[in-house]
Amino acid sequence: MSDLPKCPQCGSDYTYEDGPMYVCPECGHEWSKDAATETAEDARVVRDAHGNVLQDGDSVTVIKDLKVKGSSLVVKVGTKVKNIRLVEGDHDIDCKIDGIGAMQLKSEFVKKA
Repeated sequence: MSDLPKCPQCGSDYTYEDGPMYVCPECGHEWSKDAATETAEDARVVRDAHGNVLQDGDSVTVIKDLKVKGSSLVVKVGTKVKNIRLVEGDHDIDCKIDGIGAMQLKSEFVKKA
């Protein structure tokens, strides 16, 4: 069996090498050999305050009172947040909290539920 990667665009198994590039004959997509190795290494891992790995769709619990910037609201300790979505940036959790609305949280202030 071939050890060439599948096409990242269409998932085809029939990729081939063409110099420093990989080519998919089914969809015509071309990508560099370096890009194929970088994507596997660049997979970002987000961890909660206790070191547990977080994924999209997880439920988390807030471990510290958090003031909502620009408002007098406070997210209390023990607030459970369901169906989180991981995003890039300083605040790496995008979620919706009942009674407050959509907001972003830092993973260091939550634990996996």
